[in-house]
Amino acid sequence: MKKIFLLLVPVFVAIIIFLVVTFFLDPSFGKGALQVTSIPESNVYLDGKLIGKTPLCKCELQNMLPSGVHDIKLIPTSGDLRTYEERITITKSTLTVIDRTFNNSSSEGSVINLTSLDNKNSMELSVISFPDKSDVFLDNNMVGNTPLLLKDITQSDHDLTLKKDGYKDKTIKIRTALGYRLNALISLGINLVTPITVSSTSSSSAVPSAVVTIQKVVILQTPTGDLNVRESGSLDSPKISKVYPGDSFDLVDEKDNWLEIKLQNGKTGWISAVYAKKE
Repeated sequence: MKKIFLLLVPVFVAIIIFLVVTFFLDPSFGKGALQVTSIPESNVYLDGKLIGKTPLCKCELQNMLPSGVHDIKLIPTSGDLRTYEERITITKSTLTVIDRTFNNSSSEGSVINLTSLDNKNSMELSVISFPDKSDVFLDNNMVGNTPLLLKDITQSDHDLTLKKDGYKDKTIKIRTALGYRLNALISLGINLVTPITVSSTSSSSAVPSAVVTIQKVVILQTPTGDLNVRESGSLDSPKISKVYPGDSFDLVDEKDNWLEIKLQNGKTGWISAVYAKKE
């Protein structure tokens, strides 16, 4: 028994050393990088804690962020501009990129990150937009409408463009990676045009009455399998309920990246528009 024990000791020591090196000495273990840019300069909060001002890059090994789901908030330092809030996923050993442009009428921007696939020999591209049903162009070729999932795309640099009537075109450069799904969450800015004024004239002809239709909202897949319903359109607002992928609700109101829906109990609440589709 003593000889067997002596033979096993080096094996156990080797295993312990391997675990220490892998889980403790590797500075990037369980962490990912985050880059945030904005116009104008903004304070950046992660999970309620101020982590710096834009342009910000937590890209060095010593200041990378824990992988997982986080709440990010951008507060412009100048002008009376609305705060931007979003829930993001930071993936181990990959870079999450956030870009935002604020203006008085609306804001536009993108969130780009990578998530690993079970099949390490495949590549995917997921595109979600606000508003949805935007036309998606990859390298100037139309490939569908949002929300969209493309599989088996080539590993290279691509131009990703989104277009929708009434909104500004948005083009970003992306690079797909083998064994990963590239997730692109894109918000389009409103294309302001001069409103058309229709003069009022008397007429004896009958005017058809307006038909009121109630728009529906369908819940999409989420990273957690459910979606929080809040009292108001803000990540700081209290949670009042949960809804699930496939559920359908009446749309009451919308603002920025939030939708107000009517719940089954008759009450209303706000959900993130990123994980919902209007029908």
